[in-house]
Amino acid sequence: MKQRVTGLKEKTLSRNRKSSVADVVGLFSAALLVCIDLFRHANGPAAQKRRMLLALVITTAFAFVAWLARGVDGGGALAGSSIAFVLASHDLRMFWVLLLVFAVTLLATRAGKSRKEQLHTAEASRGRSASQVMANLGVAALIVSLGPQAWPLLALAALAEAAADTSSSEIGMAFSGRTLLLTTWKPVEPGVDGGVSLKGTLAAILAASVIATAAVTMQLVPIHQAALVVLAGVLGSLVDSLFGALMERRGLLSNDLVNLLSTAAAVGLAWIGL
Repeated sequence: MKQRVTGLKEKTLSRNRKSSVADVVGLFSAALLVCIDLFRHANGPAAQKRRMLLALVITTAFAFVAWLARGVDGGGALAGSSIAFVLASHDLRMFWVLLLVFAVTLLATRAGKSRKEQLHTAEASRGRSASQVMANLGVAALIVSLGPQAWPLLALAALAEAAADTSSSEIGMAFSGRTLLLTTWKPVEPGVDGGVSLKGTLAAILAASVIATAAVTMQLVPIHQAALVVLAGVLGSLVDSLFGALMERRGLLSNDLVNLLSTAAAVGLAWIGL
């Protein structure tokens, strides 16, 4: 028994060390994105600099509120504020979409909390870490900072995937229903990597549709591209489940890397659909 307890402690310490390293990498990546954004706008007009100052004030307040709501921990707040700054300094409308993503994912995370606690799949009470924030939102921020052609569509696809993936997994765990492993279609417990459910899939479609509708309303993309945002977001969340079933369950990829790859996949799908 003593050896078993010692083994559990060693595994816990190992996970904590990996998490700490991932958070450091996440914070470094967030700082790098801010540096790229500042470099691009260093010689911009006075109006651009005023917009950047406004973005700094708004995103600092956003990060503080997110931390108070326990949506993120301290590192997650720093990473989130960096991403929010990049989006807001480039186009304030993108920040409002990011705020909507945060609201949608927070509601999904809080839904059915007691059931998730019974399944031992509830989100940590302290909120998401820096690595988790960067894994879900870093691709969108990178696209905005680099500003390639059709950047609004590509960034929105990444944000739609982040909202769809989180909503799918959280709602799937919150409400009882049949969960199947994507690769074999065999029944699995809710919360298993690679598991999909009808309610979770419907939640993913709804979440991606909310993001696409907001983007069209704010004229970030024309209405004919709304379906592409939704499709890329939902298919990207299925890519997440596929990687979860094939890689994450076997310990070949961490959850953060799976999330990062799935948001990148959503961007790739949106680019192909152009």
